[in-house]
Amino acid sequence: MTEPSLPTRPPRRTHETAPFWDGCARGVLVLPRCDRCGELIWYPRRFCPFCASTSVSWVEVTGHGTVYSCTVLRRGEGAYREAAPFVLAYVELDEGPRVLTNIVGVAPEAVTVGMPVQVVFDPAGDGDAIPRFRPAAP
Repeated sequence: MTEPSLPTRPPRRTHETAPFWDGCARGVLVLPRCDRCGELIWYPRRFCPFCASTSVSWVEVTGHGTVYSCTVLRRGEGAYREAAPFVLAYVELDEGPRVLTNIVGVAPEAVTVGMPVQVVFDPAGDGDAIPRFRPAAP
């Protein structure tokens, strides 16, 4: 089975998410870390949802993790209409946060909970990139 091509569009940047998307464009995964409680934050924002601090710093993370939960979508909507089947998954990063993403580089039926994965960046035009995950090299 050949892997479907997932749609990529330039991300919708905001003041809050710009450091995340800038990192993706450079091929690195960066997340905010709360300067008060130390928690890594997903989805990227400029305040801590754990302790309400507005003091965060952006840090590079490994981009390695495991599939925490996944589903195969066999019918897409909108830009994903022609991409089915594809995998939508939560990946638990080695550093802790769970990221909602796609799993690529493997047949959808082969994706399993607990599978080791690593981030890859799909070009999204204008120098931007979208983070997705593929099975980690052994």
